[in-house]
Amino acid sequence: MALTVNPNAVTNVKAAAPVTPAPAAPIASVSELSAIPVPALSARAWVSVDVVTGQIIAMSNPDQKVEPASLTKIMTAYLVFNALKEKRLTLEQDVPVSQLAWKTGGSRMFIEPRKPVTIDELLKGLIIQSGNDAAVALAEATGGSVATFAESMNKEARRLGMVNSNFTNPDGLPDPSHVTTVRDLSILARALIVDHPDYFKYYSMKEFVYNKIKQTNRNRLLWTDPTVDGMKTGFTNAAGYCLVATALRGDRRVLTVLVGAETRTARTEESLKLLNWSFQNFDTVKLFGKSQPVVEARVWKGDAESTKLGSLEPIVVTVPKGKVGDIKPMATRPDPLLAPLEEGQKVGHLTLMLDGKVLRAQPLEVLTAVPRAGFFGRMVDAVKLWFY
Repeated sequence: MALTVNPNAVTNVKAAAPVTPAPAAPIASVSELSAIPVPALSARAWVSVDVVTGQIIAMSNPDQKVEPASLTKIMTAYLVFNALKEKRLTLEQDVPVSQLAWKTGGSRMFIEPRKPVTIDELLKGLIIQSGNDAAVALAEATGGSVATFAESMNKEARRLGMVNSNFTNPDGLPDPSHVTTVRDLSILARALIVDHPDYFKYYSMKEFVYNKIKQTNRNRLLWTDPTVDGMKTGFTNAAGYCLVATALRGDRRVLTVLVGAETRTARTEESLKLLNWSFQNFDTVKLFGKSQPVVEARVWKGDAESTKLGSLEPIVVTVPKGKVGDIKPMATRPDPLLAPLEEGQKVGHLTLMLDGKVLRAQPLEVLTAVPRAGFFGRMVDAVKLWFY
């Protein structure tokens, strides 16, 4: 995954301060830069995403509004995981079962009134058995009511950038205004994986017994491919057969979202085809390590004459196989660069170019703080700037 980049290979573009032009918009998907055609899949819409970089590898009808069915429960679980992380809930706490939860139709884990159930059991029922009753019970435990919980679902969707989604319930039972897209679902699923690694283990569990009833996970890829460790199936007549799947191979994780397959077998086979294609034809590489300098910049009116610019986090990118060496980093920064400068301060852009297109763009950050110089030092630099 690591790639050493020669700092001398970075194009250093200096822009008149204080205006730093924003880079052009990156490509929509990495597959645009590959000679390998995207796979032909039997599905209404789909998307493949590299979880580490967040880049879309390939997609088809990513913004077509669809019924999410039980894929809705990814958002339900995400909000419950948030509550657990914030210690508003605990896995061991008992939850009373309401009449509403008990009577919820569709797939169930078979909870009962007057028989408390723990958050841990409900999460297993939600994720492994896809229990609609578990979804309602968790919504009530987290938000107080289904209506309040649905408001939280939509608030969280907006925060995550799921611009084409609207949730009306925690279980995914059909509702005309309960809609999403595969792009939005990929944003949500990636957020769950990244934000809640401690709870992601629920998605790899193959079976669960509750109330003396044993049910198995509907994600058949858990049996088909040992690298697959999640995530969620869904089905309604309108939505068709749907599957969010993710696999970890080495240090790469790929996530796929596929909706509108005609059969259970088709959603499994097509999702595996997309996962395999994504791993086989693309690489994820680290161009610069954490706090590794991208460029060194002259600083004026500071107590140091230069500072290093880069990123406080590793710079990782997804590219078509065989094209890693063709990436051309371009740093754009203000000139002159004036102190004071704080560590992490954004002072420009790093644009990664490939085949003349913007592969990725991100801010350039100050890696070493530069305090303001004293009066004499500032005056000396002020004079020098007249001749700069």
